[in-house]
Amino acid sequence: MPGSPGRPRTSDPWKVAFVTLLIVALLAVATWVLLGSRLLVVRDIQVTGVDRVSTTAVVRALDVPTGTPLARVDTGAAADRAAKLRLVESVEVTRGWPSTLRVAVTERTPRLALRVGDGFRLVDHEGVRIADTDSRPAEFPLVRIRGEVKDNSGIAAAAAITEQLPDGVLAKVDAITAEDPKALVLKLDDGATVTWGDDKRTREKGEVLAVLLREHPSKADRSYDVSAPDVAVVK
Repeated sequence: MPGSPGRPRTSDPWKVAFVTLLIVALLAVATWVLLGSRLLVVRDIQVTGVDRVSTTAVVRALDVPTGTPLARVDTGAAADRAAKLRLVESVEVTRGWPSTLRVAVTERTPRLALRVGDGFRLVDHEGVRIADTDSRPAEFPLVRIRGEVKDNSGIAAAAAITEQLPDGVLAKVDAITAEDPKALVLKLDDGATVTWGDDKRTREKGEVLAVLLREHPSKADRSYDVSAPDVAVVK
């Protein structure tokens, strides 16, 4: 009758059971496809960013066999293993569905040169050996330190200078005395000296030095003091 309350709706228990079973089956299939089937497994490993390090060495260090389900790959652990290679600074590993492991490598970059016997050793900011050469490439200042090379605070301070100096200024730096990281001294290619002081305010000191070199061109008997960049001195 019009206006009479309708009969309460009741769910069909068979329909509910069917939908539930369907969802469980779909989840089971999805899990099998991701973790158990041969459809989504590692078939290719793409390595980018390598120059000094071989692709083969990186793939071996990853220790991820082809055929491993892509979803099971611990990308963080694989990256950590590859990052232990001496010439590697960092590694990022990502999944490229359906079957590719992508590996982006950042290699260590030489920043300084050390005299070793009759030759030179190129090292990065942590003192890690990158290469040995008979002659020193002009773009790498010769650094003088005290103590062990690896993780030497003097090397770290000197490397920070090379990383933050304007290119035009860096090209003039011939050597850096870093026996005391709090009393760094730069020698320019024409014999001029720069009292740098400690490893603080590196970028600011570099900018000040660039201005001083423009206004007071360097020469053998000239010295600059940027240890306190607010009151830099030229003699």
